[in-house]
Amino acid sequence: MTIVQTPNAPAAIGPYSQAMIANGMVYTSGQIALTPAGEMVTGDVSVQCVQVLANLKAVLEAAGSSLDKVIKTTIFLDNMDDFGAVNELYAQAFGDHKPARSTVAVKTLPKNALVEIDAVAMV
Repeated sequence: MTIVQTPNAPAAIGPYSQAMIANGMVYTSGQIALTPAGEMVTGDVSVQCVQVLANLKAVLEAAGSSLDKVIKTTIFLDNMDDFGAVNELYAQAFGDHKPARSTVAVKTLPKNALVEIDAVAMV
């Protein structure tokens, strides 16, 4: 196993890694709307989702992967009413590539984020 660490995404805020590589796959931790400097992005779910996707992309690239190699994502939403806005930005980020996906409504996310996304991808 290999730990993935990049300064281009926020450092882990707990006892975990940004991602782990094992057997040719990368498993990312959930990304929220923290800047690489660790500051929470303020704004609505769309503003936060843009940062989340940028973080996810940076972690994947640090692992030698990319959004085009993602097999599965999980989206966690603070409010399912935000599904449409997040879905639109997600579709733009992934383009024609359509990984398997789950979307789950949760009561609360770390740092009171509105959206969190994790991924599993090929390296």
